[in-house]
Amino acid sequence: MTALVIDFAKILLATSRDVLPVIVLITFFQLIVLRQPIPHLRRLVVGCVLVVLGLALFLAGLEKALFPLGKIMAAQLSDPAFIYGSEDAVARADWKAYGWIYFFGAMIGFATTIAEPALIAVAIKASEVSAGTISQRGLRITVAIGVAVGISLGTFRIVSGTPIFIYILAGYIIVIVQTIFAPRKIIPLAYDSGGVTTSTVTVPLVAALGLGLSAAVPGRNPALDGFGLIAFASLFPIITVMGYAQYMHWSVKRARKKSGGG
Repeated sequence: MTALVIDFAKILLATSRDVLPVIVLITFFQLIVLRQPIPHLRRLVVGCVLVVLGLALFLAGLEKALFPLGKIMAAQLSDPAFIYGSEDAVARADWKAYGWIYFFGAMIGFATTIAEPALIAVAIKASEVSAGTISQRGLRITVAIGVAVGISLGTFRIVSGTPIFIYILAGYIIVIVQTIFAPRKIIPLAYDSGGVTTSTVTVPLVAALGLGLSAAVPGRNPALDGFGLIAFASLFPIITVMGYAQYMHWSVKRARKKSGGG
């Protein structure tokens, strides 16, 4: 218990040190550059304290729970005894036998994205500025599906040992083609949707999954194969959001043609 308190105190101190430059910068611009008083000072102070405490608790949770959990799940799901029913995996390592890993990667990608605070914030603002045309729930689910597909494909890449540039190059070719044909209003939101997925909840679990999986799969090197999953998590939501927008745009045009023809 004492060690846990000491570790949390260290994390809290480090978090305070990291947040301090942001507070100083904002205060400087408000008082010196803009020459305006700080509105709702008491509320802002309380908010800053809560932010620091929240970040510290979150980082402590990452270190004590989320990182170990991701590695343990990857190790257990790729355990030869689980996959083959025996310990003889080096000679028989086969990408087709790791179906539970792909499924777990997809589910963890979907679940963490749905809970991602950054995505929730973007979805709320997108719904506000579009007067409800863009559904908060629809955007979050669409982005989460993209992350699920990306993480599942990324785990397949780790298991199969294929080069990452093939997937990234093919993915961005698809994004470029979609950008040409997608509705103009949705393109910036689609690109932002890829960025917000790499935030506080998704990154720790996905990184831990990649490192744990590459350490457990025979012939893989965590330093070479363990990273790259986050790139998949950023790329595929762009594809799914623009794809969803293109489908909706096509559906609306089709409905209008039918109503006009009737």
